[in-house]
Amino acid sequence: VQLVESGGGLVQAGGSLKLSCAVSGFDSDDYAVGWFRQAPGKEYEGVACIRLTDGTTFYANSVKGRFPMSTDNASNTVHLEMNSLKPEDTGIYVCAASLGSQVLGDQCRPLSAISDKLWGQGTQVAVSS
Repeated sequence: VQLVESGGGLVQAGGSLKLSCAVSGFDSDDYAVGWFRQAPGKEYEGVACIRLTDGTTFYANSVKGRFPMSTDNASNTVHLEMNSLKPEDTGIYVCAASLGSQVLGDQCRPLSAISDKLWGQGTQVAVSS
């Protein structure tokens, strides 16, 4: 079972970045993937989550309309397209996967509350003004 993140970097405000999360070897077909970010000095925030079985999604208000997710079923990869980036989007972005109900209820569940999760090493996103 493996989860590999990629993407991130430094960009000016208004620019775009793309994060990817490839999940392999998951036991269940009913799993969800979430993107969580930790801004400097703050707790992790669930910004976007998707349940792969039915495509149910949740987007935090702070990113709604700017950070669409897409999936590549052939490679079991979830992409997070980050557009119109703002300095307040700066932080460590972590991808996590677990059973669907663990990751996504009415919104992304807190990262610390997700049991049996796979999660990546995190990737830095820095947006300059």
